[in-house]
Amino acid sequence: MTTSTTARVLALLEILQGGGVRTVPELAARLGVDERTVRRYVGHLLDLDIPVDAVRGRYGGYRLAPGYRMPPLMLTDEEALAVLLGLLAGQRGGPGAAPAAAGESAAAKVRRVLPVALRQRLEALLETADFTERPRPAAPPEAAVLLELAEAVRKRRPVAFAYTDRKGDGSARTVLPYGLVAHSGRWYLTGAGRDGGEMRIFRLDRIASVRMLSGSFEIPDGFDPAATVLDHLARTPWKHDVSLRVRGTVEHLRDHLPAGIAALSHDEPGPSGDESSPSDDGPGWVRVRIRAERLDWIAPVLAALDRPFVIERPAALRDLVRALARRLGSYADADDHPR
Repeated sequence: MTTSTTARVLALLEILQGGGVRTVPELAARLGVDERTVRRYVGHLLDLDIPVDAVRGRYGGYRLAPGYRMPPLMLTDEEALAVLLGLLAGQRGGPGAAPAAAGESAAAKVRRVLPVALRQRLEALLETADFTERPRPAAPPEAAVLLELAEAVRKRRPVAFAYTDRKGDGSARTVLPYGLVAHSGRWYLTGAGRDGGEMRIFRLDRIASVRMLSGSFEIPDGFDPAATVLDHLARTPWKHDVSLRVRGTVEHLRDHLPAGIAALSHDEPGPSGDESSPSDDGPGWVRVRIRAERLDWIAPVLAALDRPFVIERPAALRDLVRALARRLGSYADADDHPR
């Protein structure tokens, strides 16, 4: 079942647990679906061995079998995490998103029947996590790591853990955890050294053996975990350090160069000697910084922007842009077309 269907089936069960016979039109109106879909949802409940009786007649409909009580929900940490994150993703506009009220009520029902300790840890995660955009497939972190860090963020307790960096080197870290962020299918921890030093970003799939330590700390006023992660990803050193100036608006450029790929900033003065420097009634120049392992994808993006630009570095990118321009010109001039 999709997230939307799961939320509505749980909502149907909640309505039936209120007792009495519920007509199909009533259920359809309360769930916001048609009558055929209500019958399909009842089938899902029957598949889960929940005894739903069909009552015939003018005032017929559906009811739970007399004496039935929903058994306690027995889930492992990983299963409970998967259920609540699925509901949360649906509320945040993922594929098959459920209405906000349905998603919230379904998540509340799941939390009510979980053991107290697990419920508190999951609530810590939901309270402390930020999300940026629709995720992409990636290696998930261990549930124990994610839940332990979420609890530490909420309680503002330092943590110690083992960390493997991008080069494969391992080290022991002690961190003041400021926030958790899910971005592009990965989870990140934002935090500072225990002495309150430089801000650091850690990928959770590279973290192991988390221990909460004694003591407490205060998060800096106005600190934004999601913005910190996006800025860090855009500035991470890669093989190529690309610097551009593009005439246009940050909003237009951001459609093609999302946060996490490029750092954008206003740069009002035009390139030296450029007669098309921005005027009061035209767009200004935007400075673009990109860190990339490969350059070949940048030239097509610049073409898609359809704005004047100046490549400051590297020189190799100029060659790639010229090569793309020649290819496009040859395509446009070609007389023969494939049949």
